[in-house]
Amino acid sequence: MRQRQDPPPAASAPPRPAEPRPATFLQVAGAVFWSFFGVRKRRHMLQDATTIKPLYVIIVGLLSGLVFVFALLALVSFITRNAG
Repeated sequence: MRQRQDPPPAASAPPRPAEPRPATFLQVAGAVFWSFFGVRKRRHMLQDATTIKPLYVIIVGLLSGLVFVFALLALVSFITRNAG
């Protein structure tokens, strides 16, 4: 009578790399700020691609653009009032 043998344990798969943590608001704002100037290090760009959700970039980009436009309007208004 043959005894039933359990199959040999399967080779364990290599551990999967940890899921990157989502970017914070300041990291998204920093990425958008530097993208306004067109300056971003490749290492940071690759990190942003895995941690930042596109929706967050759109929201922060629109808000930053509005702040920039209103700041320009306030500056022009200030200069024209005090011009003479």
